[in-house]
Amino acid sequence: MTLTSERADARTWAEEQLAELFGEGFPEFITADQLVKRYIGRVREHFAEFDLFLLDERDVPVAAGWGVPLRWDGTVADLPGGYTDALVRAVEGREQGLEPDTFVICGAVVTPARKGRGLAGEALTALRRTAEKAGLERVLAPVRPTTKERYPLTPVESFMTWRRPDGTHLDPWIRTHERLGARLLAPAPASQTMTGTVAEWEKWTGLALPESGAYVIPGGLSLLHVDREAGAGVYTEPNVWMRHAG
Repeated sequence: MTLTSERADARTWAEEQLAELFGEGFPEFITADQLVKRYIGRVREHFAEFDLFLLDERDVPVAAGWGVPLRWDGTVADLPGGYTDALVRAVEGREQGLEPDTFVICGAVVTPARKGRGLAGEALTALRRTAEKAGLERVLAPVRPTTKERYPLTPVESFMTWRRPDGTHLDPWIRTHERLGARLLAPAPASQTMTGTVAEWEKWTGLALPESGAYVIPGGLSLLHVDREAGAGVYTEPNVWMRHAG
């Protein structure tokens, strides 16, 4: 497997794959984080060197990963609030001239035909090596535990402690990180906040939302809160902070 961060065609592929992933692997509302929309352009501008792509033996891109560098003092108290706050801290730190010392893995994507072959783990490993080469001492990840969608009423603080009889974590994405030596660090109960009109939420979820209140939604790791009078809905997504060895 070959690693690259420079090829223009690989970058185009990655953007297409990310779009496909959002369409198939993530619920549609995942793109409704307004703060991410404000910062993502500067993330791409400032940190393109941390966008990595894995190519197979035919030189075809099969996986991608990306992240951002920021400054973190190593304590739980100084962790970003979650995924969105990590992007904000990285961008603002860069623009304020702060020297980063920590790399945050923001995501990894595998082309659908190659899932289940360990490529996500390879992408995570490549990102860790890139962080090391960049002199970033610490590696974090705000992990989205996909199995939690089956338990939207359970606080993430409880869910992150759940394990199978063999001792491995209940969630497969957390297990992938743990197999690479990462350890659970802290909950991020408000890692992202997605907002939209009631009509948008009805489209994104395929549900009728006839009155104000809390709703269990397809793909949601927590509840959607609808305010019919305001004509809006708010969904706060929990993640789990994990720290990789280093």
